[in-house]
Amino acid sequence: MVDKISSWKYTEEFAVESEVIRAARARAEELGVECITAATGAQLALLVSAMGAKAIVEVGTGTGVSGLWLLQASSQAVLATIDSDTDNQSAAKKAFSDAKIATNRTRVISGKAVDVMSNMADSAYDLVFLDADRETLEDQLREAVRLLRPHGVVAISHALWRDRVPDPAMRDEATSVHRDILRYFKVNEDFVTALLPIGDGLLLASKRV
Repeated sequence: MVDKISSWKYTEEFAVESEVIRAARARAEELGVECITAATGAQLALLVSAMGAKAIVEVGTGTGVSGLWLLQASSQAVLATIDSDTDNQSAAKKAFSDAKIATNRTRVISGKAVDVMSNMADSAYDLVFLDADRETLEDQLREAVRLLRPHGVVAISHALWRDRVPDPAMRDEATSVHRDILRYFKVNEDFVTALLPIGDGLLLASKRV
């Protein structure tokens, strides 16, 4: 039998992070911010490149780790990233500056995710990445679906929620929310959906025409 844990570890270590991303990850550790793993970042970068994504929304700026992965995949991509923590935003701005990303390619927005998203235009974005505010995740998802263009993708990190989602005995609120979201996409014919076991689980759903 294949050692799945070893395979997962190998997958996680396969992606190579730039010095700027490693520095942003170090700042995250100092601030107590949980970042996506390198493998998750590489998958997001692949999406941006393959889709030719130009307009991206990120919920949960953190210190800029995921934003750097998203932006490095295409010189044409523009990122609107939302966070309510000013320390996180300052760290992310430094990361974007260190990476020499043009200022017109990033819009760092302060506020609560759902409030900010509700003021964004319908069907205007290629990719929406959700990585914050678990207590409002279902509301974020509703807004994300509205923001997506046809063939746009919503990506949700921590989709397996600490590996608790597959265990039916785990019924805490956060696990149940993630389980409900997975169930929603599994049966929704308006989306092409995949669940990847990288990181803490990454859900990808592409909006059909």
